[in-house]
Amino acid sequence: MSSLKSPEMRTAVVARRAGYSVQQVRNLERDGVLPPAARTATGYRIYGEVHLRSALAYRALAAGVGPVEAKEIVRTVHSGSIARVLALLDAAHARLDTEREELRQAKEAARVIAREPIGDVRGTDSMSVSELAEALGVRASTLRHWDAEQLVVPDRVRGTRRYTPAQVRDARIVHQLRMAGHRVAHLRLLMPELKRSRRFEDVTSALAVRDTSITTRSRALFDGTAALSAVLSLVDNVT
Repeated sequence: MSSLKSPEMRTAVVARRAGYSVQQVRNLERDGVLPPAARTATGYRIYGEVHLRSALAYRALAAGVGPVEAKEIVRTVHSGSIARVLALLDAAHARLDTEREELRQAKEAARVIAREPIGDVRGTDSMSVSELAEALGVRASTLRHWDAEQLVVPDRVRGTRRYTPAQVRDARIVHQLRMAGHRVAHLRLLMPELKRSRRFEDVTSALAVRDTSITTRSRALFDGTAALSAVLSLVDNVT
């Protein structure tokens, strides 16, 4: 255990250097993110470089994948299952890659709907299935399918579908996106965001926020992986 204790650090030092409170450091040890600390004759915890590096790795990974998964990854390093660690990191990178692809599709969709005003549709009259189908140039069964898929859900008036102006707007957007090749599964994720947006600028702003979030988490995962490598080298030296 000498390499775990050298240089020797008290809890407050690890907390300060890792950016945590003293209690948070103790909690990380309790949760297995840090290996058990050595104790002085009077019971004070003594931490080493591996504890500090583990705390730093966890901090970076938590920003990338969340605290629950970050704890699992760092605990797995200390359990010695390196193949499992690599599998967890691969899965995290794969999820980010999927998010990037979904964002790319959403940006493409935003460019498509730039030609379709997404502000409130003017007018007071609602439309029936047949009227909206004719206006869009689609079959009535297509609108019913969009209803079943929760893409465009009309009101019901005595059991009959009636589309409000806002729902007509949504149907026009879905129609454009379908014509541009977007799959129904993707639109199920995208439409709620579009419905919350009152202007096209709101959509582009929301996508920009998602882009920044992905970039931030990807960088955190990159930094966390590097920090994890330092932990692995210390663990290897002990074993």
